[in-house]
Amino acid sequence: MMFEKSLALTIALFIAITLTPVTAIDYSINQEWPWSPEDEPFPWLDYLDSLTDETGITLTIITRHEATIQQKTKEVFLESEVAQRLGIVDLVFIPAGPELWKDYIERRIERGEPIDIGWGGGPTLFNYIDELGHIMVLDPDQHPEALAILYEASKIQERIAGAPTRKVDENNFTHWIGSAISSFGITVNHDMLDEYGVPKPTKWSDLTKPIYASYLPATPLVAIADPLMSTSNTRMYEIILQAYGWEEGWKVLTLLAANSKILDSSSGVRDAVILGDVAAGITIDFYGYTAMHQNPACEYIIPEGESIVNADPIAVFAETRYPVHAAAFVAWVLSEYGGQQLWLDTDINRLPINERVFDTSAGQQRPDLEEAYQTATTGGAIEFDEDLALSTERAMQYYFKATLVNAHDSLQQTWAAVAQAYLNGEIDEYTFNYLVDELGKLVEFEDPLTGNTVTFTLDYAININEYMTQAEIVNDLLRKWEDAARAKYEYVYQLLIDILEGRTTITTPTTTTTEATTTTTTPTTSPTTSPTTSPTETTTTPTLITTPTTTPTTETITPTTTTTEATTTTTTPTTTPTTTTSPTTTPSPTKTTPTATTEAGTPVSLYTVVAIVILIVAIVVYIITTRRR
Repeated sequence: MMFEKSLALTIALFIAITLTPVTAIDYSINQEWPWSPEDEPFPWLDYLDSLTDETGITLTIITRHEATIQQKTKEVFLESEVAQRLGIVDLVFIPAGPELWKDYIERRIERGEPIDIGWGGGPTLFNYIDELGHIMVLDPDQHPEALAILYEASKIQERIAGAPTRKVDENNFTHWIGSAISSFGITVNHDMLDEYGVPKPTKWSDLTKPIYASYLPATPLVAIADPLMSTSNTRMYEIILQAYGWEEGWKVLTLLAANSKILDSSSGVRDAVILGDVAAGITIDFYGYTAMHQNPACEYIIPEGESIVNADPIAVFAETRYPVHAAAFVAWVLSEYGGQQLWLDTDINRLPINERVFDTSAGQQRPDLEEAYQTATTGGAIEFDEDLALSTERAMQYYFKATLVNAHDSLQQTWAAVAQAYLNGEIDEYTFNYLVDELGKLVEFEDPLTGNTVTFTLDYAININEYMTQAEIVNDLLRKWEDAARAKYEYVYQLLIDILEGRTTITTPTTTTTEATTTTTTPTTSPTTSPTTSPTETTTTPTLITTPTTTPTTETITPTTTTTEATTTTTTPTTTPTTTTSPTTTPSPTKTTPTATTEAGTPVSLYTVVAIVILIVAIVVYIITTRRR
């Protein structure tokens, strides 16, 4: 009996151990550290020094940061106590576009000279590199030097303006941490706005207004960058697509490109605004603040409720040969006494992620940047889906390149004619909107994978995205998309000419209304989904009317609008509560919000395996001992 009770207790303990997931410690500033937090700055320095005897170290850092940041970081860090105590004698930066990171990282590994740190480039890029397994997981049991990074990270809010400041896995281990924050918006030159008589934009769609086309094609008043040449502009295009929805977002992007000169870099956009080459340009925040510093006529504007705040990551790479030294650099960058002060430099003007830097003497010299920090972190932001952005990014970039960059001359010529005809009163608002809708339609083309005629929908972009690393498919789609776009622009241009010359007329739609009906159903077992609102669903179908005559034919395009009031169904279940949904005209993609909470069902850890082995051995020993008695 005693044996059976003991065995039952042992089995119960076994079940408890194996079903309880092993998680990381939740490190906070009040956590017990191997040093005293009162020993700022850099209280972790003695601890890291005890972990290594290596000196004369050169750290290699792949980065998206521009030359000014690289140069000033190198100067300040190598003079710091951290570098001198730990024997770090040089920093070598590898500036590379996001499309090159994978190759650079893997080639350096093959050469036996792995890159130590990644710094700057945005969450999408770092999540991709992390998926490839190149980012070190900050598990102090495996990497005790990670404690220095986690200590500095504990001073930083986990979310800023609703956006995560770090990537945390299902076991609560941190992978990367933001070193700065960025917002995205519009930088304007007020002198140019006044000179050309155009209003100050306060949202993305303001830059699509026909007034900005007044001087086209000779003088574009807006500047943007090719998405294949700029990660920050890529992010702004993704923001627009999520803020406005996929189809409406592409209409906004089409008209934005039509009103713009398209440059090869985001810094080129900034400089064009500063110099007065354009009246407005889309920029990341620190380019806007730099413009304001260099030209008082400039202003950086965050589109209210249409932007996001991004944490710009830094991470130790998994293959580094110098994990202690790499961790020291990352911790220094996160410290308010170290790298966070670099962002305050008037030649850099970035928003620090560690708000404590504004309490330092250096931070108190930049009340303007502190005000910008408060504006960025308290303003309205969209709920941005990083997974969705990543799942369509390459497809979006190449579609933009083909239809809006490569075919830009045709697009801008057509848009200039349409906008100026409207501004001059030659076409009415209804006709103008009809032509704009045609101009912004997503193109149809032959899918290289199936041979079917398809449209560049959100679903298609997600499905084709994984193939956009194959040169043959990319080149095929670039050609087809550009050809389809040019054909669309030519069609709209010819339609405008036909309207102006009286051969075609766009008339307002006729409306047919169907009264709503109400049905009541009482199920006995299963719930019924019922709409709680009664939206009006409108379907517009253009009708072409051609009248044969001896005089030139006039074509009348009459969109027929059928308005159907939604049928309301009220359901009263007897056993199961009713599920309520609200119908919309466009399906929205499911959004996944990252969480740092560990759930049951995570993969069995090494600790669990060890516990199981020890337990089995204990049971066997117990049984043998009992039988001998």
